Amino acid sequence: MKQNRFKFTFFLNLILALVVMNTATAQEKKVAPTSAELYKEIEKMDEIMFEAFNKKDFEKFKSLFTEDLEWFQDNGGLLSYETVFNNFSNMFKNENKLRRKLVKGTLEVHPVKDYGAIEIGVHEFRHMENGKEEIGTFKFLMIWKKKDNQWKIARVISYDH
Repeated sequence: MKQNRFKFTFFLNLILALVVMNTATAQEKKVAPTSAELYKEIEKMDEIMFEAFNKKDFEKFKSLFTEDLEWFQDNGGLLSYETVFNNFSNMFKNENKLRRKLVKGTLEVHPVKDYGAIEIGVHEFRHMENGKEEIGTFKFLMIWKKKDNQWKIARVISYDH
């Protein structure tokens, strides 16, 4: 009798384990892989955007964002398109020579079906203050929208300030 109960318990546990493993496997995320082409496109757009930023080319920089832009910043909250570009306009007039550089090896690109791509990374901002170089390193996430074969940023999340 004990042997039959042992066999029954063993098989019941085995079936439960198989069901749990099957459920876990079925719940695995099926994420579309990032193509080398998409990665290079977003990497290039990042370079174009921050070349304009570093050169203080306001019109070129502004043209790389959608007009329904939402910019989320951990210490600044949600900023509208108008607020963002008023801030950048004032910043570009400043003489502090603020420069941005993507931290090597931090760029991630993920496709967004029928929309565009997500860019994640870490960047450094450098400028001179009181005769001393100041460096800030921050994390970011940008959602790029591709429309009519043109890339623009629709959402920005800037954090870890």
